[in-house]
Amino acid sequence: MKLAVTGKGGVGKTTVVAGLARVLADRGRKVLVIDADPASNLALALGFPRDQRLTPIAEMKELIEERTEAKTGSMGGYFKLNPRVDDLPEKYSLEKDGIRLMVMGTVQKGGGGCVCPENVMVRTLVAHLLLGRDEAVLLDMEAGVEHLGRATAQAVNKLIVVVEPGQRSLEVAQKIRQLAGDIGLKNIGLVGNKIRGERDREFLLEKMPGFPFLGFIDYDPKVVEADLSGTPPYRENPAFLQSMGEIADRLLP
Repeated sequence: MKLAVTGKGGVGKTTVVAGLARVLADRGRKVLVIDADPASNLALALGFPRDQRLTPIAEMKELIEERTEAKTGSMGGYFKLNPRVDDLPEKYSLEKDGIRLMVMGTVQKGGGGCVCPENVMVRTLVAHLLLGRDEAVLLDMEAGVEHLGRATAQAVNKLIVVVEPGQRSLEVAQKIRQLAGDIGLKNIGLVGNKIRGERDREFLLEKMPGFPFLGFIDYDPKVVEADLSGTPPYRENPAFLQSMGEIADRLLP
């Protein structure tokens, strides 16, 4: 099971990733979660202590230079396009309650598609995680598909786009579908989040014809409080876990 989760900032991508990770781990799956969103606080959402922090792979200057044989910050020139990455998940990850976490980070210069050592390292690692790991992999992405190339897109079982009732959220979802189509990723499903009632549900269904919905998550003050306190959204919240379990049921083969 390989899942990539994306959507407009603030719609609840990290909440959905954390919930799915918890449900899959509780069902006995080996779970690897990849934080590829620079604005994400996935570690807190998964219950990792505040003093346990991972340096993003994209910021590990010495590691990148060792593996690519090139200076970070450079563009063009000669460097390894297939650096070794198979040992990194165990070396640069945290594990808690059956869930392993890695942090990718993003390349801040030259655009998301720059040919530079940092970007090559991140893309190679994402490809390894999606193509070479025998476990459930959940990728928490920023609003786009920059971390996925054509090869890795074929390994993703589903691109999950999280939306909330609102035009801006839906416009981003449409743009994501267009970008995903450009790399051949057509297996897309929506998750409606922050649903305040039947009217919100009908709004999303009406505005997004042709998009299959995997499920809906009700607006929940407990989830908001968990976000404010930096604790997992599923802690002492069986209603949220039930909603995530129903979504997982639609994803599992």
